[in-house]
Amino acid sequence: MPKATIQESSIREISVVLPIFNEASMVNEVLANVIEELKAEGTNFEVIAVDDGSTDGTPEQLRALRKTYPNHVRVVRHLINRGNGAALRSGTRIAKGSIIVYMDADGQHTPDDIHKLLDLIPPYDLVIGSRTKEYQSSWYRRIANNFYNWFASWLSQTEVKDLTSGFRAMRREAVVHFLPLFPNGFSAPTTTTLAFLKAGYNVAFLPIHVGKRAAGKSKINVWSDGAQFFLIILRMIMLYDPLRIFFPAGVMLSLLGFLAGVAGILNAHRLVLSNSAILLFLAAILTWLLGLIASQVASTLIHYHGDETIIVDDSPYDLSSSS
Repeated sequence: MPKATIQESSIREISVVLPIFNEASMVNEVLANVIEELKAEGTNFEVIAVDDGSTDGTPEQLRALRKTYPNHVRVVRHLINRGNGAALRSGTRIAKGSIIVYMDADGQHTPDDIHKLLDLIPPYDLVIGSRTKEYQSSWYRRIANNFYNWFASWLSQTEVKDLTSGFRAMRREAVVHFLPLFPNGFSAPTTTTLAFLKAGYNVAFLPIHVGKRAAGKSKINVWSDGAQFFLIILRMIMLYDPLRIFFPAGVMLSLLGFLAGVAGILNAHRLVLSNSAILLFLAAILTWLLGLIASQVASTLIHYHGDETIIVDDSPYDLSSSS
């Protein structure tokens, strides 16, 4: 059945944004593979390499690539290392393409998969390359990623298959709404995933193969960046749906107040509420009231942009086939 979107796409222009920090051993090969793959497909594209204050030979490699591919490579340089999210923000701001692709510059992502993501836009506004179970990582990172996916799914009320994947494609018109929310660190993928979901955009998860890092080591710190991921999840849900956090907290306080009340009655052998039970019940009421206020504020400040890509079925109805 033919479908049409409110906003039809014409010739797609692709901007591939790669945040780069001290990747001199890999950056030439990665960018060359991306460029050659997109050229072979006849895609109208640009590759934006954001050098996030590298101190190795990365700047020289990027200058050489700029000379080799003058019509396709653009280079942005931060004077100091500002973080992965800041690099993605800078690349997105100068991007000319109507569709933006984020991917890492460490050789883990396969350029062949770019078009698999692009083929789903439209109808989707954000397509995330979801790492499969075969993805090789340390046991503690697998546990952390599974927890983040579960926690984000529960809070957003949507199945999130890969919250932190750095390989994704999205409409530029959609993502620019959320650039002020981008943190400087490694939480930009988390931010975009939850922001798109809660703002009503269409989000898809596409299974892809992710290889081992070809050289060097990951810049992600399990503890500091892990805590940042957790806080970003809470922040985004608080921004769009605060009752999702306040209501369960109020229920928990009420339950604790009930248990404290029962314990007080059993201990005193008479019908009396202990001070702790009263305090917990008051805390529950205040939590619910604060949640209602936060929800009201969020509903007045947040604009749900996803309505612009509602899919409309405007195909003619065949009356002869209904008999």
